[in-house]
Amino acid sequence: MEKARLFQGPFLLPQKRERKRIMSVQLSYKEGVLTARLSGEIDHHSAREMREAIDDTAQKVKPYCLRLDFSQVPFMDSSGIGLILGRVRLLQFWKGHVVLCGLSPNLGKMVELSGIASLAAIERRAG
Repeated sequence: MEKARLFQGPFLLPQKRERKRIMSVQLSYKEGVLTARLSGEIDHHSAREMREAIDDTAQKVKPYCLRLDFSQVPFMDSSGIGLILGRVRLLQFWKGHVVLCGLSPNLGKMVELSGIASLAAIERRAG
């Protein structure tokens, strides 16, 4: 039976390559509708920043409709689902509603499977 080899000495673990997080939220408000144009990947870190930006503005203007535009979002993990659900709850508190638009097929499937489609309107692309 072969003995397990023990390695001695300093070991350097490969460092994780940090992906640059390039994300942004562009907010516009017109006639009671707050539109948040999201861009970049939505993960745990970026979702928090996006949530804070949206909520800060929403608290000031109290829109009856929040449009979340995902047309520039290539990837979203479960943090993105949390981002959406939290905004749905916030708008329900003000008797408002959330509209999701610009969803890619993958993001659309994620939204459907999570059940968000029953809580927020989904604006489909023509064509």
